[in-house]
Amino acid sequence: MKKQKLRVLTGIGRLAVTLAAWFAVSSFSAAAAPNFLLIFTDDHGYGDVSTYGASDARTPNLDRLAAEGMLFTSMRANCTVCSPSRAALLTGRYPDRVGVPGVIRTRQEDSWGYFDPQVPTLADELKKAGYHTAIVGKWHLGLESPNTPNERGFDFFHGFLGDMMDSYTTHLRHGNNYLRRNGEVIEAQGHATDLFTAWASDYLRDRAKKPNQPFFLYLAYNAPHFPIEPPADWLARVRQRAPQLPEKRALNVAFVEHLDDAIGRVLAVLRESGLDKNTLVVFTADNGGSLPHGQNNDPWRGGKQDHYDGGLRVPFMARWPAWIRAGSRCDYAGLNFDLFPTFLELAGASPPAGLDAVSLVPALKGENIAKPRDLYFVRREGGPAYGGKSYEALIRGDWKLMQNNPYSPLELYHLKEDPQEKNNLAATNKKIFNELSAALRAHIQRGGAIPWQKPGR
Repeated sequence: MKKQKLRVLTGIGRLAVTLAAWFAVSSFSAAAAPNFLLIFTDDHGYGDVSTYGASDARTPNLDRLAAEGMLFTSMRANCTVCSPSRAALLTGRYPDRVGVPGVIRTRQEDSWGYFDPQVPTLADELKKAGYHTAIVGKWHLGLESPNTPNERGFDFFHGFLGDMMDSYTTHLRHGNNYLRRNGEVIEAQGHATDLFTAWASDYLRDRAKKPNQPFFLYLAYNAPHFPIEPPADWLARVRQRAPQLPEKRALNVAFVEHLDDAIGRVLAVLRESGLDKNTLVVFTADNGGSLPHGQNNDPWRGGKQDHYDGGLRVPFMARWPAWIRAGSRCDYAGLNFDLFPTFLELAGASPPAGLDAVSLVPALKGENIAKPRDLYFVRREGGPAYGGKSYEALIRGDWKLMQNNPYSPLELYHLKEDPQEKNNLAATNKKIFNELSAALRAHIQRGGAIPWQKPGR
């Protein structure tokens, strides 16, 4: 009798689990198309987000965002520098396939990309699905027509066209003002991080008045890209709390903590406006932190500009209270541009043909992403150290083949056994080396078919 009763209870338990899973999937499929808030920071080191481990930088708002959603531990940026990462993010294609193998700069003689105007952006595709689309903050994909944000799918732009600011308080670059509200040149007072926070908050409050149309807000902060300029009161707090920190590190900690506070203010407006329950918030960065500027990429080797994982591994987290389970984690090794098909799938839209990206929706459901693929990285750069040439990397499973500048030999690492990339196996494992080299050459050929300078120049 006891065994029969136990079997009944066990059966009820299994039924409950099955029903819970069914309701979770049903609620996901039946939910209204979510809003999307993509928060993208600049040169943000993996070790400068305290939810990933012990850090002298405190990021309570990002830590809370991760705790309320899903923390990804193995995501990488599409490039180790700015423009290519952004081009890939907004197109779902590797950056050299959209004409941006290197940084687009304000001076043509030092610009190494031209964003292909024929390729649809994520904003283009979401607009077709009925979304209102906006970018607040840093663009860095062109200074003139046809590559301004409003011409590349964004209904609204309030931010900075250029690559970086010479100062966060003067907002100029090479003496030029690249601040815009749509096509209008504007001037603004205050720290750029605070300005972008206020502008994003204004946008969210406005969208709350129009609940019948979902939105996509791409909030791209310049921080914590150098120059490392935290507000004085934030630096004073860090100096008081941690007087032992070297000046360079103290400046960066204060800068990161000010940025975290700004993100917290945006999330508070999202909550106060009643938008948070059906908004998928994703936080990530364009590449790793800059080691010469005191940024932290622990536990990975290297930093910005490197193809070692310190230059590529980035913080990545997603929160959607209507569906993503709080406190969940994902170890999937993806790339930032995987957000392109992810957002489209959640919006109920079909992705365009020719994507290199893979949807993260299964991962957000707690399932495996079964489709294996190589991860490809490229960067082109000028100056004496690079000579206008490109250098590449490729990851296949646990293996990584990479070059860290155009003039150095290829290196081979087994990431599972050697996550800090200390033991170069290029000379001892010729079979894997040759296989990955052939795959890398195929990627280089594909990218080489796309012009990366503006026609006529």
